[in-house]
Amino acid sequence: QVQLVESGGDLVQPGGSLRLSCAASGFTFSRFFMSWYRQAPGKQREFVAGIFSGGSTNYIDSVRGRFTISRDNAKNTVYLQMNSLNPEDTAVYYCRCTVDSGIHWGQGTQVTVSS
Repeated sequence: QVQLVESGGDLVQPGGSLRLSCAASGFTFSRFFMSWYRQAPGKQREFVAGIFSGGSTNYIDSVRGRFTISRDNAKNTVYLQMNSLNPEDTAVYYCRCTVDSGIHWGQGTQVTVSS
């Protein structure tokens, strides 16, 4: 079955960087669009960044230029490099895929930006 496992979340100071990873299994990873979402306390889950099978990317305006999504099809892994983090980036970050069987989510990884 489809499984998504995120890692890399941590406590980081403002201005710092983190790289999140999402290891995927149970489907042909290279064929499908992959994305990252986040949910801050008391807020709705929101789209952050996505990457198509061909490598094209898109981002929410608030992270464009600071975050970079990438994928390694040989490792079935999608990454989110986050730079210049600020407290507004504090959230649980989720990996998502939409495959033939539907939408699937990972369990999430906590990112906290605080001094």
